[in-house]
Amino acid sequence: MSGIYGVLQTGMRSLQAQQRGIEVTGHNIANVNTPGYSRQTVNLKTTTPVMGSQGMIGTGVTARESERVYDRFVGVQIENENEELGRWDAQKTALERVETIFDESSDSGLSKTMGEFWNAWQDLVNNPSGNVERLALLGNSETLAFEFQNTYNKFLPLQADLDISIAATVDEINLKAAEIGDLNQKIIEAEGGGLHANDFRDARDMAVKDIGLMIDVTTYEESSGSLNVNLKDGSSLVNGSNTSTLSTMANDAGYRDVVWASDPTVSINNTISGGKLKGWIEVRDVIIPGYMSNLEDLANGIKGAVNTAHGNGYDLNGDVGGAFFSGTLAGNDFAVHADIVADSTKIAASGTALGAPGDNSNAIAIAELQNALMMNSDTATFDNYYNSMVSDVGTAVRHAGMSYDHHTAMVGHLENYRESISGVSLDEEMVNLIQFQLGYDAAAKLISTTDELLQTLINMV
Repeated sequence: MSGIYGVLQTGMRSLQAQQRGIEVTGHNIANVNTPGYSRQTVNLKTTTPVMGSQGMIGTGVTARESERVYDRFVGVQIENENEELGRWDAQKTALERVETIFDESSDSGLSKTMGEFWNAWQDLVNNPSGNVERLALLGNSETLAFEFQNTYNKFLPLQADLDISIAATVDEINLKAAEIGDLNQKIIEAEGGGLHANDFRDARDMAVKDIGLMIDVTTYEESSGSLNVNLKDGSSLVNGSNTSTLSTMANDAGYRDVVWASDPTVSINNTISGGKLKGWIEVRDVIIPGYMSNLEDLANGIKGAVNTAHGNGYDLNGDVGGAFFSGTLAGNDFAVHADIVADSTKIAASGTALGAPGDNSNAIAIAELQNALMMNSDTATFDNYYNSMVSDVGTAVRHAGMSYDHHTAMVGHLENYRESISGVSLDEEMVNLIQFQLGYDAAAKLISTTDELLQTLINMV
């Protein structure tokens, strides 16, 4: 349409387009602090011109559906880094608790207790028939056994806590997967009608980001706009609006393995390679059992060496020495043998029956075990073996901390880069707002002027 009425239509289209621009700008400003929000832009397009007596005549502008400014590649990078961040965050927190179990800063550390145990044997060497020295040795031996058992048992509630965290995280993953499935359906319905489901897509990206912190996933988008979410082994977690459910089952150790609800007998622990689940499972099932096993080896090493040497000696009564330690850490009964506890004269300090009670040769042999190479295939002393354990824990904590810091920095860098692309700049939005406002005012002026022209034309008739 050309002529005055065509100008009026042009003004109306311009008014609508500028209004749409103001609406989108206002939406951006309102969400300037909304996590995960991608700024939106209104697409203005020249409308189809018409042929007039003087040639082609423009008919104005139209506002197409707004689009979000988003870089999919950056989004995938953030997802991948989040998986590693979640893993090391969980592992760092758990290992810091492990480190407190081997706390040697207090007066009750295992290293100090072992030292007092060996010193007590040395005191007995100086006075093998002394009742005070024997009672002191008994007390230090009971303290050592208690410290070993207590340290070992401290791992158990930590494993139980990690087990609870794993089960709770599986439930949270299922909730996020259901949320993604619901958003998929909304996006398909909206975009099937030719619209852009910008806000739904932002919400879905945030849900995928949250899942990535918990478990490693891969995503790919269908032509319909639906986003499929798979675990790294290819198993489908979300397919369109349909979701698969994760669950847990008790393993032989009594802890929970991650399984599919549809197949609850098969653990998928070994296929999980990222997220908090990976960190917690690795600490619970590999790292902690390793430290517990090392502690058992140390306790059994001291128990075996002392018991063997003690059995070669004689007590104050001239009788052959019996076992000095009994029980195991795993059995929760590691202790000084009941016979020794009941009667300290049964401590075999003498090397011969005839030498009792003044002979101290067997006490010397046991005291010298402190410096004997009897651990790590006879390459380390008991003290060196334990110090190596403590050092290993510290190294693991530092490594987890450095990995956590690295991936935190990477996620921060990528988030900043994403914000530079998709974030809302208030300065830029203010400029846009002024531009659309001026455009709106001009369109209104065009309509007003056209109306005056029409009134003049009507009055001429």
